[in-house]
Amino acid sequence: MANRTDPAAKSIHGTNPQNLVEKIVRSKIYQNTYWKEQCFGLTAETLVDKAMELDHLGGTFGGNRKPTPFLCLVMKMLQIQPEKEIVVEFIKNDDYKYVRVLGAFYLRLTGSVTDVYRYLEPLYNDYRKLRQKTSDGKFSLTHVDEVIDQLLTWDYSCDIALPRIQKRWTLEATGALESRRSALEDDFEEEEEKEDEEQAMDIDANHEKDYYRGRSPTRDRDRDRKRDSYKHREREYDRDRDYDRDHARGREKDRDRDRDKERDRDPYRDRDRDRHRFRDEKEYLREREREREREGRERERRDRERGRRRSRSRSRSRDRRERDRDDGDYRKRRARGSISPHRQENGGSRDESKKKKKDKEKKSDGTDHPDPEIAEANRLRASLGLAPLKL
Repeated sequence: MANRTDPAAKSIHGTNPQNLVEKIVRSKIYQNTYWKEQCFGLTAETLVDKAMELDHLGGTFGGNRKPTPFLCLVMKMLQIQPEKEIVVEFIKNDDYKYVRVLGAFYLRLTGSVTDVYRYLEPLYNDYRKLRQKTSDGKFSLTHVDEVIDQLLTWDYSCDIALPRIQKRWTLEATGALESRRSALEDDFEEEEEKEDEEQAMDIDANHEKDYYRGRSPTRDRDRDRKRDSYKHREREYDRDRDYDRDHARGREKDRDRDRDKERDRDPYRDRDRDRHRFRDEKEYLREREREREREGRERERRDRERGRRRSRSRSRSRDRRERDRDDGDYRKRRARGSISPHRQENGGSRDESKKKKKDKEKKSDGTDHPDPEIAEANRLRASLGLAPLKL
């Protein structure tokens, strides 16, 4: 019930006034504590007190997109729909700048095109500072005239989509608005008048000096004629320059008008442009995918080549270890007594000499003597450890 629009409120731009705020932002406002506690039961009279307490403006901020009090009050004005006189008084308030900005924002959402230009353009002369809360929750410095320029030229402000309005020159061409007159033009005119008066005074002073110097009237007349001709040429130059500037401005307006007409005449142009853009993006994505596949294949090939080199190096190291092991076994065999063929030949000769020596010793003990008695006696002596008989 608290979030419903006033039954006496009129539809704005063919819809419920609260629908001018997007649904997501609208739900965030309904769930906000400031809306529930401070905006409940506000009327057009009590809304002024809350607007005077504002100290910054902005849309939503933070990770959960929390709305600012300024946005909540804009939503409340859309809900209760105050009268136009109250909104105009908000805009004309010179004491509270945030009240003025609040009224200007509401009029930009709900007012007609002529009212928007008529009541918002005079605020270009307000240069007071404002605090604006950005989307990351920090504060930035802005001015009233900058906010008004955003309302008249931008499509979005404070996270709200602004209704489309016509260009000013279109309204001037149809007679709905008069030509805008800058507040600085009066100052410029006063300065030009002062310069003209000073120039006239200088001319009079020069005339008096020339008179007292004794110059002839004919010479003075020629000099005045030359000065007048110079001023005439200067005025012609200024007129031509103003004509060229106005002509260039008219060409720019014609181009803008033709561009708007072409946009209105070809409603599918943006869609075709988006289609071409999406097509280019698809081609770009396909090319990136092909490039990734080529890089993947090249990486796999390098990995296979690296694996082959690693396997070959492993096989070489294995063969080297086997050869080293074989060489180690051979050295161990040599250390344990494995003898070369040359040493084997020398060792064989030693064994034969040992055998011959043993045979000699056997022969020298006398047991093989041809005489059986002597052989028996030698065997007996050998058992006793005596030397054999030498007979």
